[in-house]
Amino acid sequence: MADLIYTALASLDGYINDRDGQFAFATPDAEVHAFVNELERPAGTYLYGRRLYDVMAYWETAPAEDASAEMRDYAELWRAADKVVYSGTLDGVTTARTRLQRSFEPDAVRALKATASRDLTVGGAGLAAAAFRAGLVDEIRLILAPAIVGGGTRALPDDVRLGLELVDERRFAGGMVYVRYRVTG
Repeated sequence: MADLIYTALASLDGYINDRDGQFAFATPDAEVHAFVNELERPAGTYLYGRRLYDVMAYWETAPAEDASAEMRDYAELWRAADKVVYSGTLDGVTTARTRLQRSFEPDAVRALKATASRDLTVGGAGLAAAAFRAGLVDEIRLILAPAIVGGGTRALPDDVRLGLELVDERRFAGGMVYVRYRVTG
């Protein structure tokens, strides 16, 4: 059985973007980007909400040859993974290895977890909140940026209560901090 993992880069006050929808405060440097690549390498399937899919579709054709090694590596990882996009409004998908689901169905994700040979990730605050509420998330990985943005889209839902066990942490030279928690109940 595969795990469902939620990973997010967030401000110290818990936002994945600010009130203007911007997330430049959490742009990873080379060290953090390489670390994220290693976190993502074992994943076989990405579950996305529509807005995050729109952002991540960039990796289908990017980056340019003159991009950093970390960016080129991430693009290869992203293209090699299966993607499921949950959207009731998207007309279709524009990336390979991607299928569109009109609604999030917890039982379908449970079945996917039960049959997958590689871990799954869930991304997008709204979709992740639904997965948290359904009791599907096994692990939380946060990379916290040294910034307070005072509002925006919360990385974690307000209406979920979970027990967690800290299983890893790391500090980066640029001031970011990684924390990894296993959901215990």
